[in-house]
Amino acid sequence: MIAYDLVCSKGHKFECWFKDSASFEKQNSSRIINCPVCTDSHVEKVFSTFAIKKNGEKKKEEDKVEVDPRHVLRLIQEYVDKNCEDVGLDFTKEALKIHYGESKKRNIKGTASPDQETLLKQEGIQFFKIPIVKRIDN
Repeated sequence: MIAYDLVCSKGHKFECWFKDSASFEKQNSSRIINCPVCTDSHVEKVFSTFAIKKNGEKKKEEDKVEVDPRHVLRLIQEYVDKNCEDVGLDFTKEALKIHYGESKKRNIKGTASPDQETLLKQEGIQFFKIPIVKRIDN
């Protein structure tokens, strides 16, 4: 497989994968390749950016960053606590109200059952779950 950076005659850049260079040439001459933005079939290859790694070059010790997961967890918990209103078990009800403009738009946090999560997804309401973990105080 080979990936080519392509550009259409209108200047839209995009990437396509091909079995080999002959596959690209055949598809391009048949005008099978279309721009995903404007569907123009007049495309050509352009130079792509890439990086070359030196033989077996390893990261230097001083370049490595150690991450303490407890510290990251603490930062996430602090951010959510400071920036989200806790609506508790009313999370689904409040998310629906916000979605339909019946309540002011704001960041909320709370609890939802699997059935309530399904309802929120069906209504097109984006949310993400953060597992509840015991606070780590160090």
